[in-house]
Amino acid sequence: MFDSHAHVNMKAFKDDGHNVIKKSLEHDTQMINVGSEMRTSKRAVEYARKYESGVWAAVGLHPLNIDHGSWNMEQEMQNFNSEGERIEAFDYDAYLKLAEHEKVVAIGEVGLDYHHFEEGDDTEKMKKIQKQVFEKFVDLANEIEKPLIIHGWDSYPDILEILEKKPVKKKGVVHSFIGSYKTARLFRELGFKLGFNGITTYSESYDKVLRDTPIEDILIETDCPYLTPRPLMRDDRNEPMNVSYVAEKIADVKEMNIKDVEKITAKNAEELFEIKLT
Repeated sequence: MFDSHAHVNMKAFKDDGHNVIKKSLEHDTQMINVGSEMRTSKRAVEYARKYESGVWAAVGLHPLNIDHGSWNMEQEMQNFNSEGERIEAFDYDAYLKLAEHEKVVAIGEVGLDYHHFEEGDDTEKMKKIQKQVFEKFVDLANEIEKPLIIHGWDSYPDILEILEKKPVKKKGVVHSFIGSYKTARLFRELGFKLGFNGITTYSESYDKVLRDTPIEDILIETDCPYLTPRPLMRDDRNEPMNVSYVAEKIADVKEMNIKDVEKITAKNAEELFEIKLT
């Protein structure tokens, strides 16, 4: 199996991150650890460097971690994910240098998040800053010729508009996809794959999207430590091995053998990220 979006590089795993990775590898689950700002991006690279195979990194600046000037989301971020990642101004050259490491296979997670705006926020200013940073990350991905891992919440139309205006050479994946089947088709028409995780196990809300999306356009992920899939308790810390529950959900909806789902989605990841699983 391949977890295309993990965060073992985050604070939730600070005491046992390597044990979690080793356990996952022993159970044939390989992964990409994804950065959300410079500190967690560096940590993703550090983890990847320590393993000869099976662990890769993505580096990027999550839209909620962008310094929006007068607006500061430190407290909101802590409430949102309890990880305490830093708010920072985007530094193109710093991310470019980090992305040049051989174990970095993607740029992300980057994108637009309009969900966490609050009353009184200068939302137009904040959207403008997020768009500017996202476009610069598209430039960076194209310069280094690596795919994008995209985060989007209440922002798919603007993401699609940017991707149409600034095509990504190596395409990418829309992580934790939560849109309609029509929106899914628009991303697929641009050459992007869709990442599905534990959200799909919470209800039947995304069954139509799963049925409509060819298995060749699907990646499976955990987004651990978040979004723990059913039948596990949602308050439990999610881990890469739990990607098997996502594969099981997709197999059920698409009436496929779970081993085929695991094999094909792993192959999809190999082709997109230009890696070789062991």
